[in-house]
Amino acid sequence: MRKSKIERVTNETKISIELTVEGTGKYNIQTPVGFFNHMLESFTKHGLFDISLKADGDLHVDQHHLVEDCGIVLGQTFKNALGDKKGINRAGYFTYPMDEALAVVAIDIGGRPFLQYETNFKRRFCGELDTDLLEDFFLGFAINLGANVVVRMPYGRSDHHKIEAIFKAFAKAMKMACSIDPQAIENIPSTKGKI
Repeated sequence: MRKSKIERVTNETKISIELTVEGTGKYNIQTPVGFFNHMLESFTKHGLFDISLKADGDLHVDQHHLVEDCGIVLGQTFKNALGDKKGINRAGYFTYPMDEALAVVAIDIGGRPFLQYETNFKRRFCGELDTDLLEDFFLGFAINLGANVVVRMPYGRSDHHKIEAIFKAFAKAMKMACSIDPQAIENIPSTKGKI
């Protein structure tokens, strides 16, 4: 069973996380931003990961450090849990509809971090979450996992539905990318022989 545990403490944030890749969707998410909790819970549940995450930060400044650092730590935790990445599918993608919204997320855990992020939101805040920070969250995740992450939002009316569809597609794409291919269980999925 692939697991990882990380604690990150800076002058701006304090974050602890435990991850089990082969989980059941069990979560314990505690940040001071309610809508962000809801999105991380959706990610955990729909990816069938087990994640316990506790985060606090300098919200008297704004949410930037907290949201970005959660992306950083989540990426680091997956990277640690996947180890040498032997046997993983490596790539995953999902198109997720939620009512009138549609999100597309594609991921390649190939060691080359990059983010393609194309969304639009009507409001700066959804619940308490500053939607401007979602790009920073996904960039922090991509860099620290060493993954190419593509997030697209072709259409939608409700910002809540659009963001939730993104996190559910993110969950399904990560589950696919992290899953073990039984035909390639001893192989590193790269012609380089290393990721």
